[in-house]
Amino acid sequence: MTERRTIVFFPEGAYGPTNNCVGIGQVLQRRGHRIVFIVEESFAGRLEAQGFEERLMRLGPPPATEEVPGQFWIDFIRDTAPIFRKPTIEQLGEFMAPTWQALIDGSKYVDDRLREIIDELEPDLLVEDNVVCFPALPASGRPWVRIVSCNPAELKDAAVPPLSSGYPVADRSAWPAFLDEVERTHRPMWEDFDAFVRERGAPGLAWREHGPEFIHESPWLNLYSYPAEADYAREHPLGPTWHRLDSTVRATDETWELPEHLRGDEGSLIYLSLGSLGSADVALMQRLVDVMGTMRHRVIVSKGPLEDQIRLHDNMTGAGFLPQPAVLPQVDLVITHGGNNTVTEAFHHGKPMIVLPLFWDQVDNAQRVDETGFGVRLSTYGFRDEELIGAVERLLGDTSLRARMTAMSARIRGTSGTARAAELIERVALTGQSVGAA
Repeated sequence: MTERRTIVFFPEGAYGPTNNCVGIGQVLQRRGHRIVFIVEESFAGRLEAQGFEERLMRLGPPPATEEVPGQFWIDFIRDTAPIFRKPTIEQLGEFMAPTWQALIDGSKYVDDRLREIIDELEPDLLVEDNVVCFPALPASGRPWVRIVSCNPAELKDAAVPPLSSGYPVADRSAWPAFLDEVERTHRPMWEDFDAFVRERGAPGLAWREHGPEFIHESPWLNLYSYPAEADYAREHPLGPTWHRLDSTVRATDETWELPEHLRGDEGSLIYLSLGSLGSADVALMQRLVDVMGTMRHRVIVSKGPLEDQIRLHDNMTGAGFLPQPAVLPQVDLVITHGGNNTVTEAFHHGKPMIVLPLFWDQVDNAQRVDETGFGVRLSTYGFRDEELIGAVERLLGDTSLRARMTAMSARIRGTSGTARAAELIERVALTGQSVGAA
């Protein structure tokens, strides 16, 4: 019997990274380990309901009214949505830098609380899925693992387009200007955060040729999730502690059945989701719903936290939140914002995608899906109705793409990414040693 270890997961306060960690945590829990999640107060009870222990924290002062899970980011996205209409290079100063600053502010605010939790639990291993450093973890002296739930452009390389640019691999002409703007808009903020990280006992951060690092590479183990068929070719291979997982789709006992009025053979079945954050843009959601309401196909709509403001058509069903792992295997096409969790789950199940990105690595996922031929990237606010309709019909009618994605799905599902991740994490927890490439 495996010796029991205490393993603490600390995911970013959004459903994608949290679900990613849940899938891995479930495997480790079945192997007999004690699994604890550090979560924002707005998520309280949700991980306990799945059989895990919780420790609660905040990334900022408590609000005057009760929050829904991830409320801070829902409000933030809603208020900054007009910026998403601009080119990504213009978003650097108006959206990306303020977002990084909000993340940094959260890291600073919660640092003392994280140290309290770590001292209380005395974990054998800390596993984090974040994009900024929380210095309490590397400063603890305990082994820790980094999970990357973003597009692999976050792992910078000369052959990979700059993170959040959405630029193509084949054309590097715009990359230097983008990186110059990163320097202009991000350098003072990064320097301040680097000083804080060092002051709190963690190693300093790096600013390399291809942009700043806001989080360290773990000396023990680093994981990212993206299928080999869609991953980037690199000029310099990642270090030996980096391991790519084809997917980390979590196991689920949840079921989902199509309502009676949508059963039958008429039309294909399409899943529409802009994620828990993107769906906060109700006007965009309603426009997509209205266009899809003109088609003969049946549509499942993940309406998000503002579900009562979105009106569905007769060819649709939906709810605020749906059990996505149970829904995706049933559909023929996915219309998505390009969040890494949804994109990798669609790859896992072999579903072509139409991607309408909003921010961050969603633009990188959209470009990668398009340039690898696994779907179509559309302008999120500039698409014409006929463009969306044409893309739907073209992808649904592409039998060669369907065969290609079916074969890819079979290979990905055979790799059992959550089990592989759990095995690697367990090795660090048991031995305290780094895990190099196999």
